[in-house]
Amino acid sequence: MTTADGVEFVCTPDACFENLPDWPYEARYVEIDGLRQAYVDVGTDESGETILILHGQPSWSYLYRKMIPVLAEEGHRVIAMDHVGMGRSDKPIDPDYYTFQDHVDRLETFIQELDLDDAKLTIFVQDWGSLIGLNVIGNNPNWFDRVVVGNGFLPTVGNSALNPNEDGLVFPPPDNPAVTRRLFHQGITSIPEQQEPFYDADGNRLESPAGDSEYFGLWIDYARNDERFTASQILEAMTYFDLSEEELAAYDAPFPSRTFMGGPRAFPGLVNQLPGATDKAWEGLGNYENPFLTIWGGNDPGNLGAPEVQQGLIDHVPGSAGWDHVRLPDASHFLQDDQGEEIARRINEFITAAEQD
Repeated sequence: MTTADGVEFVCTPDACFENLPDWPYEARYVEIDGLRQAYVDVGTDESGETILILHGQPSWSYLYRKMIPVLAEEGHRVIAMDHVGMGRSDKPIDPDYYTFQDHVDRLETFIQELDLDDAKLTIFVQDWGSLIGLNVIGNNPNWFDRVVVGNGFLPTVGNSALNPNEDGLVFPPPDNPAVTRRLFHQGITSIPEQQEPFYDADGNRLESPAGDSEYFGLWIDYARNDERFTASQILEAMTYFDLSEEELAAYDAPFPSRTFMGGPRAFPGLVNQLPGATDKAWEGLGNYENPFLTIWGGNDPGNLGAPEVQQGLIDHVPGSAGWDHVRLPDASHFLQDDQGEEIARRINEFITAAEQD
């Protein structure tokens, strides 16, 4: 199909989402710029609280299947949104369609369309959901009563390695992609289904497939160009516990062919668009005094899993003071899948304590 502005896109057939394990939720939609943004809206605001939860790449809202029931049973309204190009949202075909700023703008519009900017709102963000979500939070702090972050960050030139080269790229493409794609594929598929420790007892990172400085550039190229890239292989590699065949199929459900994969193929490369785009929001987070909690998967071998990344957020955001920031040992990058019930329980406790405080 084609939008009025000439954007070619596809919609994943509803049949692809039938009988997914632990996912009984019907999709709802908000149309933004001619493309449907999908979400599920579960529970009621009996508690007076709404919780917005944002996934990253290459996952979708299915990642929250273990958290949604625990949050809803506490009386909270729970909204899980699929980024455009992911989950049940519409999917522009051309990877070049996707930009960091468009994801940010769409999230702001989504929040306003659902009147969440006037709700009593807690937000949980992870991975690219954190880069997009924290940017919106930093620029619109009054929309959010509380923030919870898991394995995420808002990098700027000043607080990370976002230093573009002479071509304006933070992570340039590899010199020999035919070799590096093969090596990346071997590395990501060699991680055992039951993860082994990536950190020692003192919290120091051991050697890992995500450990060297060139890793992210290889990931950008692999995700964008290698036909072996699937969502399920990344979810399997970056979860602590083994996923069943049915769960792996559910993560691949939005992408019945490579034509549907423009979104996940483009996401890693959006890091090259970040320099200068996040500075104002990072400054805003430095003044955010509402309750701010971090819950980390402690066995994440990627850059976002590092203890210093978590501590960097805690040190920067004044609202983080006094809260029980944790690293869950039996959880990896996609901690919602590994420890969803525990994370949801901690969010419920956080909301209750924040109200009492």
